[in-house]
Amino acid sequence: MKVLGLATYPVEAAATRFRMIQFIEPLAEQGIELSVYPFLDSRLHRSLYNRSQWPRTAAGLALASVRRLRELWRARKADVLFVQREAMMIGPPVMEWLVINLHHCPMVLDLDDATYVSYKSPTYGRLGSMLKWFSKTNDLIRWSRLVTCGNREIAAYVNSKGREAVVIPTVVDTTQFRPVAERHVTDVPVIGWIGTHSTFPYVKSIFPVLERLARDYRFRLRLVGTGEDNVTIPGVEIENLPWKLDREIADFQCLDIGIYPIVEDNWSVGKSCFKAVQYMAVGVPFVVSPVGACQDIAETNETHFVARTEDDWYTHLARLLSDEALRHRLGARGRNFAVQHYSIDAQAPKLAAALRAAKK
Repeated sequence: MKVLGLATYPVEAAATRFRMIQFIEPLAEQGIELSVYPFLDSRLHRSLYNRSQWPRTAAGLALASVRRLRELWRARKADVLFVQREAMMIGPPVMEWLVINLHHCPMVLDLDDATYVSYKSPTYGRLGSMLKWFSKTNDLIRWSRLVTCGNREIAAYVNSKGREAVVIPTVVDTTQFRPVAERHVTDVPVIGWIGTHSTFPYVKSIFPVLERLARDYRFRLRLVGTGEDNVTIPGVEIENLPWKLDREIADFQCLDIGIYPIVEDNWSVGKSCFKAVQYMAVGVPFVVSPVGACQDIAETNETHFVARTEDDWYTHLARLLSDEALRHRLGARGRNFAVQHYSIDAQAPKLAAALRAAKK
């Protein structure tokens, strides 16, 4: 069985890497040949959110749109079209419509975020939002045989549109994302967050808590992927690093405590709580906002703590900072939970079944 996979972003993007590319080998073992073709290449992806490079970005997007037409030729031999969010990040869903109608190829849509919720682009403003063509997600849902969803919130939306939804959480390879064999012991615990420029504002929402915490406890704050050159919090020692693919796992492994703050809005309630999976896989205890899928991720107070208020954030972080044994205990339980529920082995059969069901 041959599956043509169309992704918006290159391997550097978590959605492409963890919801498509890492399943190529497990699917092959089940007789499914998945070939993945991103819309953006790595170079264009790097410049995409740099407004000063908009002429180069605009030219790159136009060229990528033309190149995308090559997939029409590849689709001739495909049994199923597998689209991660959208085949092209700008404009209407032309490519999907052509593949479905010219080649009569059934489509499986994969949604790990609430892409049906419109928003104002933080980089390009209203122009970016117009080019995004938010209404396309509803068209893609309607055209799909079924939709694989990162969480129950998205699945409920898909069901409301009359389409079958299969919940497949975003997972990691737990043989790669694992606790370090020998952890470097330091007197100063590291609180950390790894993310993107679009979610860094969530972290800023608890800056007052971290400032307050630094008055009572010693810790170092490690931030990766903020998209900002200078990040300061009075009294807090901060490591502010750019995100790099070859350092991704090590960045998670070096943490003593993970933070996952989320400010609730229409977009965030559709998030799949993937950062929590990454923390658990490497054995790092964490504190998370109970928003969307994070409301019922793993086992509260056994693998992590939930913080609804600033006082909750302070209390849980203070407790973890002052109790190394507690950090180890929660981290070990989280690791076991990730292996059992959020591994490739646990989710690959679901994806294989969904792709086969679409072919029928």
